[in-house]
Amino acid sequence: MNQSTVSSVDISHTFGEHECEACQGQTEDSLHEKFTSCTKNPDHALFIPVTAFTIEHLPEHYRDNDLFELIKVVAELTVRMAVSKVSPNRPEFWPDTKKEYPFYKDKGQTFLRTGTGEMDLFMYKDGHGFHPTGSSYNSFTSTSYEAPYKTCPCEKCQQSDKPSNVWLEIQIHTAAHVVVDEAQHTSCRLFLDDHASPKVTFEKVDLEGVDFQRDKCYLKYITCDQTIGKRLHEAAGKKDLLWSQVLDKFGADKLTFIVSHPHGFAKQVSIGEWTEHIKVREYNEDFDMTKLIYTTCTCSGSSGARAYCVGIINSHVHNGVLTSGLNYSSVDVFRK
Repeated sequence: MNQSTVSSVDISHTFGEHECEACQGQTEDSLHEKFTSCTKNPDHALFIPVTAFTIEHLPEHYRDNDLFELIKVVAELTVRMAVSKVSPNRPEFWPDTKKEYPFYKDKGQTFLRTGTGEMDLFMYKDGHGFHPTGSSYNSFTSTSYEAPYKTCPCEKCQQSDKPSNVWLEIQIHTAAHVVVDEAQHTSCRLFLDDHASPKVTFEKVDLEGVDFQRDKCYLKYITCDQTIGKRLHEAAGKKDLLWSQVLDKFGADKLTFIVSHPHGFAKQVSIGEWTEHIKVREYNEDFDMTKLIYTTCTCSGSSGARAYCVGIINSHVHNGVLTSGLNYSSVDVFRK
């Protein structure tokens, strides 16, 4: 966990209401009621279903094929987070504030809440791990990561006489307020593009780390499912290349897009702009640590989704909504 000290800048005014979706009980039946009773975006007209998203949905200046393809692969890597229990270890306040932390008063209770996350991945063969590049299933970076084992450590392989020597380590990034240390009570649903999508989930993921200062949580799931592996490998490899190309094309632009699961339903694309970045502290000579304020549409269930700003290098995730109606992010790096 990051223990670095936050500067004396008053950021208390950049905390509003978080955007996890909370439901009574453990089932998803009440999500529809949450959707229909939503007061923030009653008609949800500014959300674009990912299955209906076309390049024409982008503002005219941004109708660029690389940007369009980037949004589609980000959508492919976006997951719906579902957490069934509230940790007794939730902090009382957001760091350096007296603003109450989400679900602090519900500690130890059992009910469903949802948010959004995004996947990154490493592929391992005989204990050597590589980050995927390009669309080929056999395209990797030259940098190798060594695992302490030579075969897949998933539960199925641990019980097999012939464990797979090839496996996928999936890293899921979300907001800390979505998952504090509740990883064993968390499931991630993949490929939830519409109501008819097959149910593909990662159950009981592992906690890799949580950073309350940045409002970031890092989870891990290991699988040797080659069907999932090939699909995610293609998306992850394309995303890195497209993100680099988009940054080169749109130097100082403010367009900000988010792919999320509002109200725990199928993923949606929303397009807007960042309007302000609030400096929290200096990171180094090139970057500050900031919070972003943006017009990009979100709802309950969007917490933890990454807010992509096409003109800057950033990895802020969505945090909540201010009393002004504008949305705001976690703390992360922003080029000066």
